[in-house]
Amino acid sequence: MKRWAAVVVLAHLVVYIIHGMAHSRLQIGLSVWGSIFVIGVIGIGPIAGLLLLWAGRVRSGAMTLALTMAGSLLFGLWNHFVVSGPDHVAHLPEGPWKSTFQVTAVLLLITEAVGTAVGVALLRR
Repeated sequence: MKRWAAVVVLAHLVVYIIHGMAHSRLQIGLSVWGSIFVIGVIGIGPIAGLLLLWAGRVRSGAMTLALTMAGSLLFGLWNHFVVSGPDHVAHLPEGPWKSTFQVTAVLLLITEAVGTAVGVALLRR
């Protein structure tokens, strides 16, 4: 399961970086609190969970992974697919980064759902 955690966290990190580039290129900003959440919970949180897992702190690593991925999933679902605003996948400005933003928004949901499941599975062991 630790290997699955590593795979999903690294995949999530790659998608997170590309999605952030799309945000920048489309000039879609976030509030200060939104930025703090994105950096701390979505960016750093899963990596911290993975590092804890590999350091032998399985329970705290799994908990960190499950909670940060679940929080990321809810944040992305809400901002990209529910609330109407500049971050919604249907309300993006036209341009070459529009499809990148849309695809990475979906890929983030997938990696976050899998990451949450892996974290929960590790907690149950």
